[in-house]
Amino acid sequence: MCHYCGCRQIPLIKEFIAEHEAVTNAAGDALRALEAGDLPKARALVSDMKAVLLAHWKGEEDGLFTVMSTDPEYADYIAALESEHRDLSRLLTELDLSTPEGTASFRRAMDDLHHHIAKEEDGLFPASLTALTGDEWNLSIKAWRTAHPKAELHAAG
Repeated sequence: MCHYCGCRQIPLIKEFIAEHEAVTNAAGDALRALEAGDLPKARALVSDMKAVLLAHWKGEEDGLFTVMSTDPEYADYIAALESEHRDLSRLLTELDLSTPEGTASFRRAMDDLHHHIAKEEDGLFPASLTALTGDEWNLSIKAWRTAHPKAELHAAG
């Protein structure tokens, strides 16, 4: 992941990245639970992942994605990211971890999720530093807060 542009110091981007980390950690724990034969734990972790992702996607899509997609340079890139959100949401909703096919599908989806996160953290988030105006940052932050009504946006540091 990119560490050179400074976007990780922007509180909103820092929150998005923290959510990415929470989801990927839960995914790894779910995969380890499956390997250990602990299906209830794996299911609970996937449920937790889905809850985090739904709020995360709402915050991204209603804020950062909305303002950046008005620029033709980013519109197709963002449309592809949103499509990936829908695909993963559908998979997590229909997932049956009790079958070998379901477990294999989850593994593939987690590989895809890592690639998706890289597209955001290495591409879109750094681009946001120069693409957004102050008003667009404010709209993006407002969308995150709406998607996370009980959470606080933490200052970078």
